[in-house]
Amino acid sequence: MRTIEIKENDGGQRLDKFLSKRFKTMPKSLMYKYIRTKYIKLNGKKCDKADFLKAGDVLTLYIKDEFFEDNPEKNYEFLKAPDRLDILFEDENIILIDKKPGVIVHQDKSYHFDSLVLRVQHYLYKKGEFNPESENSFSPAVVNRLDRNTGGIVIAAKNAESLRILNEKMRKREIEKYYLCKLCGKPKYESGILEAYLVKNSGNNTVKVFKKQVEGSKKIITEYKVLSSDKNTSTAEILLHTGRTHQIRAHMAFIGHPLVGDKKYGKNKKNFINSTKYQALYAYKMKFSFKSDAGILNYLNNREFSIDNIKFI
Repeated sequence: MRTIEIKENDGGQRLDKFLSKRFKTMPKSLMYKYIRTKYIKLNGKKCDKADFLKAGDVLTLYIKDEFFEDNPEKNYEFLKAPDRLDILFEDENIILIDKKPGVIVHQDKSYHFDSLVLRVQHYLYKKGEFNPESENSFSPAVVNRLDRNTGGIVIAAKNAESLRILNEKMRKREIEKYYLCKLCGKPKYESGILEAYLVKNSGNNTVKVFKKQVEGSKKIITEYKVLSSDKNTSTAEILLHTGRTHQIRAHMAFIGHPLVGDKKYGKNKKNFINSTKYQALYAYKMKFSFKSDAGILNYLNNREFSIDNIKFI
């Protein structure tokens, strides 16, 4: 028999979600059987997979010892990633990071031991603010994603409550994200709100934009404002009203002005004027515009953060 006390970072989630995070090697079918047959109890009583946990709850588990085996420190994946971050802002709840082009946010099969998430965890581990051995299910995580070749501001949450709040605010679009980009040519109008429909092809990680709704499409809304222009290019600020995969790159290419350096959606030689290694796109500004209570993060409301030194500008 083992017991687990639910901590602050574990509260507010369903029992089955917690168990899946805490016991990664436990098959879900076995987990549900343990719950059903009272081999797992909540505060000494029979529980349900959908029960929500709160700090101070105690789980009693009559399960195999093998599921409790912890990985030694040398096996922590994040220790293989760099621990350096370009930090714009940091406090006890969040970190705002300037992610450079070329860095992926989450590791994949090609990048096992380096990603922004792992860098954040290594950084906080080194500072003494994250210790996997003292956590049952939580690890520091990022809230928003950027393409590998797109730079800009990424939010990382240091605790579960901040992560929950930020995920909700991002979903409700109460965090405004502004981008700077360099376009081939100059749009007909200095500013505008573009609407179209986007279909994602997961097989080759591309999207296609249509003027009218088609099967499987999702509406996209992209607001732009031209800040400056020369003979061949324009610098524009973009505000996303929807957040779809490759939305800015595909939408601007759809109206005839692909991003400089965009090898995926740029179709002609003009696309590579002043060619850069990455597409000329940067998530340079973020504004917290909460329309409802943000709990421990209320102090961020109406605050704005931006990056000034962007190479392609």
